[in-house]
Amino acid sequence: MSNGNGQAMDHGREPLLSLSGVHKRFGGLHAVNDINFAVAPGSIKAIIGPNGAGKTTLFNLIAGNLPVTAGTITFQNQKIQGKKPHQIARLGMARTFQNIKLFHGMTALECVMVGRHVQSRGGFFAGLFNLPFTRKEERAIRARAMELLDFLQIADLAQVEATSLAFGQQRAVEMARALATEPKLLLLDEPAAGLNIYETAEVARLITSIRDMGVTVLLVEHDMSLVMDISDEIVVLSFGAKLAEDTPARIQQNAEVIKIYLGEDDAS
Repeated sequence: MSNGNGQAMDHGREPLLSLSGVHKRFGGLHAVNDINFAVAPGSIKAIIGPNGAGKTTLFNLIAGNLPVTAGTITFQNQKIQGKKPHQIARLGMARTFQNIKLFHGMTALECVMVGRHVQSRGGFFAGLFNLPFTRKEERAIRARAMELLDFLQIADLAQVEATSLAFGQQRAVEMARALATEPKLLLLDEPAAGLNIYETAEVARLITSIRDMGVTVLLVEHDMSLVMDISDEIVVLSFGAKLAEDTPARIQQNAEVIKIYLGEDDAS
């Protein structure tokens, strides 16, 4: 809910993720400028803005793919700036990418199993000697991967090479692989990119289903219909700075957002 000043109110719960005074500079370019917001557990929060607004850069800062220039990023009460992506993943954060990144030569099932291995206990030597507990763990990983493919309604494609699937199906495999890490927070970077209207509607259903299974979602997206339909709150970026943060209904009524981002006709 809004506090009436364009800021989202506290949900009364400890934030799962919070950003405080986050900056990112590339030489003289201030790509992310003093970003502050929090993501409540059990919510869907969207980040929107024009091309070049800093959305993907911000995602890369949160996920550890880029170092912050200044500021604090806290996830599950731990400061995570400076940690590597795999360390952040082990804390319970997963992400997908705007450009789908699946493994060539691997089936959909195998791609999802790769994501599950972040939760495995077996190391290189245990796998090399094929110890009994590693065989048991591998069976459990396979079973969980199949559950996720079934959840995303693509279990019948488990043995198909992932990169040969239709674009929307590849997106579902990527989501399943991210969910295989058992995240508390899922970062979705342009989940509807390249999808048609029917595939986008299916992605919207999947994202709400993921939230309903207890995974908090933070997404970057250009499709405004998708964003407005599924988001609890929206952060609007412009030239690397936060322009507004509010509920979808209030964002749609925000004159500054309409003028700068949604394209208000000045002659009207």
